[in-house]
Amino acid sequence: MLIDLDGVRVHVEQAGTGERPVLLLHGWGCSIRHFAPIMDDLSKDRPVIALDFPAHGESPEPPEPWSVSDFSALTARLIEKLSLAPVDIIAHSFGARVAIDLAAQRPGLVRRLVLTGAAGLRKPQTPEQKKKSEQYQKKKALITRLSRLPGLKGPMEGLMEAQRQKHGSPDYLALSPSMRATFVRIVNEDLSDRLPRIKASTLLIFGANDTETPLWMGQAMEKAIPDAGLVVFENGDHFAYLREWPRFVTVVRAFLT
Repeated sequence: MLIDLDGVRVHVEQAGTGERPVLLLHGWGCSIRHFAPIMDDLSKDRPVIALDFPAHGESPEPPEPWSVSDFSALTARLIEKLSLAPVDIIAHSFGARVAIDLAAQRPGLVRRLVLTGAAGLRKPQTPEQKKKSEQYQKKKALITRLSRLPGLKGPMEGLMEAQRQKHGSPDYLALSPSMRATFVRIVNEDLSDRLPRIKASTLLIFGANDTETPLWMGQAMEKAIPDAGLVVFENGDHFAYLREWPRFVTVVRAFLT
C-alpha cells in the first residue's frame, strides 16, 4: 500500500502480528523484494514492516534532491504514523546509513539495530582515484564557465554528460538527473560522528568478502558504537544476509530476543 507522509508517498508492506515490530530498510537500488525471505520468516511470530525508499521499488522519487537525514526523517515519520516505537530495525547498506542517522538523532524511536553490509563510512581514495577525481572536477568547472557564454549552453550540456558517462559509476548513471544529485550527496556523507551517539544495542553482520562495504567498516563501527557486536559471515559478500538468509535469521532472532 502507498502511505502519505507529509506529502511524500511511499510503498509499505506489513505482515505478521504480535509484539516487538521489526522495520526492514533496504539498500540503494534495491527494494522490499530483497528482504522477502527474511520478512516471511520473521512475520511468523511478530509484526514486520518494510518500505520502498523514495525512487526505489514502487515508491515515487522525492520532490527534490535528498540527504541521508531526509530519508531518516521520512523513516521517523513512518514509525510515528504506524505507532511502531520503539522498533527493532534491520537495515542493509544504504538502509544502514538511514538507520544510523535515525538512531543517533531520534534514539527513542529505536529499540535494537541490525546493520548488515552497512554503509556510512567514507572509503579512502587511492592516489589514482584522487587524481581522476581532481581532473574531473577541473573539467567540470571549465565546462560550467563556458556554458555561461552566449550560444554555448547546449553544446556544453552535451560535453558535461559525456564527462559524466566517462567518470560516473553504474549506480550514478542509471539515475534520473534529480536522483543523481541525491546519490552524490549520500555517498559523500560520512556518518562517523553519528556512531558514538547510538544508544540502541547494535548487531553488525558483514561478509568477509564484501567489496562494497569492506569488513574494516564493520570493525570500525563495532569500536565506535557504544553497545555493538560484530558477526562475520566467512564466505559472505555484500548480500550475505540474502545469500545465507536462514543463518542470518537465526542470528538475528537470537539477538532481538
